[in-house]
Amino acid sequence: MTDLVHSREDLAKARAGLTGTVGVVMTMGALHAGHETLLRAAREQADHVVVTIFVNPLQFGPNEDFDRYPRTLESDLEICRRAGADLVFAPSVADMYPNGQPTVRLHPGPLGEDLEGLSRPGFFHGVLTVVMKLLQLTRPDLAFFGEKDYQQLTLVRRMVRDLDVPTRIVGVPTVREPDGLALSSRNRYLSAAERQVALTLSAALRAGASAAARGDDAGAVLAAAHRAFDSGTPGARLDYLVLTDADLEPGPVAGPARLLVAAWVGDTRLIDNIGLELAPHA
Repeated sequence: MTDLVHSREDLAKARAGLTGTVGVVMTMGALHAGHETLLRAAREQADHVVVTIFVNPLQFGPNEDFDRYPRTLESDLEICRRAGADLVFAPSVADMYPNGQPTVRLHPGPLGEDLEGLSRPGFFHGVLTVVMKLLQLTRPDLAFFGEKDYQQLTLVRRMVRDLDVPTRIVGVPTVREPDGLALSSRNRYLSAAERQVALTLSAALRAGASAAARGDDAGAVLAAAHRAFDSGTPGARLDYLVLTDADLEPGPVAGPARLLVAAWVGDTRLIDNIGLELAPHA
């Protein structure tokens, strides 16, 4: 049985009835198989699973897709029921921000101004603010985030560490279509032709991973990824393709690393990433 609540008051009452370990999965709705994987991971590791469904206006820029972002609550609830969620919290904007949009927001630090933060100014201020609010409201022991949004996962982990939040953050591997496309709620914006173009992102990541597996250094790995992107189906407009260490820190990269890509396909901006193991410097 999955209960649905919309208000803070009803959430507090329902949360008080959950005993044992509580896990939370935070979403903006438009759930797909990737979210279902998060829910299953939570179900395996926690006694109770809470799902939040909220399209957060703070993380959308003035020219982004807040108004057209898909709202599919009924089908989302069916996925939550199928995955065994105990409680779904689907607040309105007024429920989440009863005093209007907050003037005090969490600052993500230098990493929040790079990569996604550079392309989408203020994005991570909005993300971390709503994540912190939802952690306060749901009071989970565990919170599950997908590795597809790797910079978000990294920043949430830092926030929890730096602000002494008593929640363990669990990363869950990216779920992909058989052809390699990373699952995303924004994939539904793609036409059939654009979907083929979108495979350029995962092809670039695979090329980089293959180069790393051969023992190539960081420069050669990144060059292989760029070649694969440039030779893919025409139409993708690259925003960034970077290689960092596993914590997204700047500097020479060796050992555990992350290859990240963002690109526009038509009017849709997509992101993806993959973990690598780079050979030590000679």
